[in-house]
Amino acid sequence: MASSPVVSVIIPVCNVEKYLDQCLESICTQTLSELEILAIDDGSTDNSLAILEQWAVKDPRIRVISKTNEGYGATCNRGLNEARAPWVSIIEPDDWIDRDMYRAMIQFASSFDVTIDVVKTPWFDWYDWDNPRTAHRTLCTLAGRLPTSKWPFTLAEKPLLIEGHPSIWSALYNRVFLNSRDIRFIPYPGAGWADNPFLIESLAEARTIVYLDKAFYNYRCELPKKKVSKNSEAMTMPFDRWMTMLAILEKAGVANRPILEAHYLRGFNYADNAIREYGPDNLLVSKKIKQIFSLMNPEIVYWHPKLRDRRKRFYQKVTGSNQLLLPNPRRTQYLINESLFQFRNRGGLSGLKSHIKKFIDNR
Repeated sequence: MASSPVVSVIIPVCNVEKYLDQCLESICTQTLSELEILAIDDGSTDNSLAILEQWAVKDPRIRVISKTNEGYGATCNRGLNEARAPWVSIIEPDDWIDRDMYRAMIQFASSFDVTIDVVKTPWFDWYDWDNPRTAHRTLCTLAGRLPTSKWPFTLAEKPLLIEGHPSIWSALYNRVFLNSRDIRFIPYPGAGWADNPFLIESLAEARTIVYLDKAFYNYRCELPKKKVSKNSEAMTMPFDRWMTMLAILEKAGVANRPILEAHYLRGFNYADNAIREYGPDNLLVSKKIKQIFSLMNPEIVYWHPKLRDRRKRFYQKVTGSNQLLLPNPRRTQYLINESLFQFRNRGGLSGLKSHIKKFIDNR
């Protein structure tokens, strides 16, 4: 291992033998060599631990830690507690990164005159990755929507960072910042969506975030599900995490409207997804939707620029509100800006037509 690593790379591993070689190779061949690679096996029952140990023989920068199964959050916390480099990166073991990721991000962070808390980038979404003939990648929806930073910002200035996928892995975190704020993962069993609260807490607490609009991280999207899980935990977890994230924002004293709008949009997305997967008459889902809607400020909901009227009418139905839906100039301005974005960055006229059709279909 390098005597003075610049980045501590945390890899939480559990039964991912099929993907580990690609993940580890992408890390070990980085153009920035000053890495501390913490490969933490969370009680794997396949050959994951053996693969890690084989790689550790080849690359002394890799330190293998084997422990009993505790879940994703506890495993990441072990890595954060073991990390010694100024910067921390979390890489999921079924993904991989482009060779220049760490060098580019570190050079970018170093170009600012102040200490940076979080460096954030977009990523590549990989679809149909189990079939070489159909595997393909696209830029995530964040790409192109924020310009590369000329100066640091806070979450209140760029709340878009919490609207979509948690993507805690397409980022670098200042280790001193995390430790000084005591920012850690909630140790839920299993995967547990532990990345969601960590996303909110780290970005809400950060005072200097910078964004580099260049993708390096390759994320394997979930394959189409053959059968939707009907257990109660799967149904309620998104809503429970949403409420936990709201509590984190409240504890941090966040009352900023744009941040709450971003978080509310996530809640509506969870509601739509649950209805689509489990049906509109599922009693448990209906109960959870009513619960999160009751925690939302109605005034923010009704004047939210990114919520369609259909969603607002659904909110009215669930909460029993009879407030009149008035024309929203913020919604009009958002649609104009979104149309311009689709035209510039998503395929010219074809992208714009697709956006307009989607808007009409979902209104």
